[in-house]
Amino acid sequence: MFIQALFIFPILLLIASSTQASVLDFCVAEPSLPFGPAGYSCKNPANVVVDDFVYNLSAAGNTSNLLKAAVTPAFAPAFPGVNGLGISIARLDFAVGGVIPFHTHPGASEILVVIQGQISTAFISSNDNVVYYKTLYQGDVMVFPQGLLHFQINSGNGPALAYSSFSSANPGLQITDYAMFGNNLPTNIVVKATFLDTLEVKKLKRVFGGTN
Repeated sequence: MFIQALFIFPILLLIASSTQASVLDFCVAEPSLPFGPAGYSCKNPANVVVDDFVYNLSAAGNTSNLLKAAVTPAFAPAFPGVNGLGISIARLDFAVGGVIPFHTHPGASEILVVIQGQISTAFISSNDNVVYYKTLYQGDVMVFPQGLLHFQINSGNGPALAYSSFSSANPGLQITDYAMFGNNLPTNIVVKATFLDTLEVKKLKRVFGGTN
C-alpha cells in the first residue's frame, strides 16, 4: 500500500499543477473576468474566434524615447489565445544606441533570437554574481533563466530587431532603473540603499520620473 502511494502521489501533484489549458483544449483570456494565479478566466468557448489565436508583430515599435528601444508584447491581455498555455512572445526594436536596461521577468524564462543587427546582452546569476555576456548577431539565440537580471544593448551601427519568447502568458517585467529611481522614496533613503551620492540619485530621479 505504501509503495502504491509513492507512485500515486506524484501523479496527483502533476494533475493538480496542470494549467487550465490542459483540462480544456484552450482557455482564451476574458479580460473582463477576474484575473487569478493561473491567468485570466476563460472566455466562453462559444464566443472564441480564430483571431483570438492570431497576433501581428510586423509593425516596428516607437524607439523615439529615453531608451531608444521599444518592446511590443504579445501577452495574454493583448493576445488572448496564449492564456493558460505558458507561452508568449514580444518584438524588440532598437535604434542605434538603444538599450533595454537591467530588468527581470519574475514569472518566466526568456529566449531571444536576433533577426537584424548586433545585440550585446548578458544575465547575472544569483550565485556569486557570475556574468554571462555575449554579443549576438543575426540568427543567434540566447536564453535567460527566470528571474535573473539581464539587459540588451544595440551595439551595432544600425537598427536592431529581435524577438523574445517567454515561458508564461504574462511574464512580468521590472526594469531596475525605474524601480530604483522612478519612485517616491526619499532621496536620502535611496542614497543609503544604493551607495550613490545625493546629486547622482537626484539626477537619476529626474531622468526616471521619481520624486522626493
